[in-house]
Amino acid sequence: MPKLKTKKSIKKRMKITKLGKVKRRKPFGRHYKAGKNGDRRRSVRGSELCQGKIAKNMKRLIAPAF
Repeated sequence: MPKLKTKKSIKKRMKITKLGKVKRRKPFGRHYKAGKNGDRRRSVRGSELCQGKIAKNMKRLIAPAF
């Protein structure tokens, strides 16, 4: 069976934490902030963890880098 290649686009956007969870940035926080209220702008700050099947798939796409 051939080696799996790392999906570079996923690797640039997501990170695997020390405990093996997948961390990503929240969407909608880059530009057009004037049209969003303060609560919404605060909620898109920082990062969050992927969960469930999405996290499992992302790990598989990033995994060959480890």
